[in-house]
Amino acid sequence: MKSILILAGFLLLSFFAAWVGALHAPGEWYAALTKPAWNPPNWIFAPVWTVLFALIGCSGWLVWRAGGVLVAALAFGLYFLQLLLNAAWSWLFFGLHQPALAFGEIVVLWMAICATVVMFWRRSRVAALILLPYLCWVGFAAVLNLTLWRLNP
Repeated sequence: MKSILILAGFLLLSFFAAWVGALHAPGEWYAALTKPAWNPPNWIFAPVWTVLFALIGCSGWLVWRAGGVLVAALAFGLYFLQLLLNAAWSWLFFGLHQPALAFGEIVVLWMAICATVVMFWRRSRVAALILLPYLCWVGFAAVLNLTLWRLNP
C-alpha cells in the first residue's frame, strides 16, 4: 500500500509540473508566429505530454523503490530540478513571449534530463530508459524553439 501511495505522489508531482506549465497556454501570440513546415499540429502536444509526465512520475517511483530518496539524493535533486525547469519553460516562452530566453532554458532542461538519466541508470535501468522519450521530445522542442526564435526575431 505504501508503494502505491508513493507512486501516486510521484505522479501527482509530475502532473503538478504539467499543470503549472499549462497555466501559460500558447494563445494568440503563438498562433501568429511563423512556424516551420515540420511544426507538429497543436492537438499532438496534450497526448504526448500526458504520456511523458506519466513516465516521469513512474521513473521517479522506480528509483525510490530501488533505495529511497535519501540514498539517491543527487539523482532526486536533478529529478526535481528538471521538473521545475520543465514548468518554467512555458512561462518563459508562452507567458513572457521570450523565445531566446526560453531556448537557453530548454537547453539547461535538456542537460538536466540527461544528468537525471545518467544518475537514475545507477539505481534503475528501467527508470532511466523510460525517461528517454522525454529527453528526445525536449530535444525536438529545443530545435523547434530555436527555429521559432530565428523565424520570428
